[in-house]
Amino acid sequence: MARGAATLAINAKFTEFGQKRLRGGRAQWKQAKMLYRNFRDFIDKSAPVLAKGPVAIIFVEDLVEVDTTIRHHLQAGFRQVLVLAPDELELPQALQDEIHRIPYEVAAENAVVNAVNRLIETANGIWFYYCFNAEYLFYPFCETRTVGEMIAFNVEERRDTILTYVVDLYAGDVSLHPNAVSLEDAHLDKSGYYALARLGGPHDHPLERQLDFFGGLRWRFEEHIPVKRRKIDRVAIFRARPGLKLLPDHTFNDPEYNTYACPWHHNITAAICSFRTAKALKSNPGSTFEIESFRWHNSTNFEWNSQQLLDLGLMEPGQWF
Repeated sequence: MARGAATLAINAKFTEFGQKRLRGGRAQWKQAKMLYRNFRDFIDKSAPVLAKGPVAIIFVEDLVEVDTTIRHHLQAGFRQVLVLAPDELELPQALQDEIHRIPYEVAAENAVVNAVNRLIETANGIWFYYCFNAEYLFYPFCETRTVGEMIAFNVEERRDTILTYVVDLYAGDVSLHPNAVSLEDAHLDKSGYYALARLGGPHDHPLERQLDFFGGLRWRFEEHIPVKRRKIDRVAIFRARPGLKLLPDHTFNDPEYNTYACPWHHNITAAICSFRTAKALKSNPGSTFEIESFRWHNSTNFEWNSQQLLDLGLMEPGQWF
């Protein structure tokens, strides 16, 4: 499959499958869109919007690739897409009609955690997914299957989460793309990923079926990354329930939600292909002048399809075939 053919990320075009999915499926899910004064106003009016999932939450940190991020997740088959964004974001009207846009200061302290936890309290039993702009969700067979189909299989496996790995993307030539973002020239690391036992409990012993995953730009340029932000695992797809809380390190207060698999076999995992780290490294004065290029001998072109990520071991189908 040609690079870019499988997603909306390049040139923001719908594939034939994605167009049919939106025309035939998502059209019947749409709730009447309304304007929201702020996040609290949305919560007050959210009952019909959050009546059924899965629901995508996109946090807009800056104005880079917001439209392609939204289009990509619309194509994935989310019933509702919530976009929490600053007022200065401008979107085409046709795209804005497909989402719920909510004014929000994503840069405020604990803003992401607070928003996700408030939504959890509001929508018991609903499946959520959250990401940031310039991030793109890929899962096994995503070219021909919806995110709802993946979640349905996961429910049959008696799982309430799908673990995702944040796979760093970066422009091959930062002299041409100073913010390190280029959909057409996107690269990723094809090796250099590893996992360590996650320690915890009263005696700091390894936790059952929990690992900390590392790799990508956060590993190669770790001297510029705070220790608590070096992990690449994120429990980004989950089912809300009473008492559940998202923590600042992208884990939850329920240990089972943080496991990578059930006790009896491997489960589905997914990848969030993200320019977020590259953007940060090139916008931070402490690192931008020390990084002339992100490319190294283990860089490869990102092909914008799920098979490449499966072949590289950056996600797995579990028992889903």
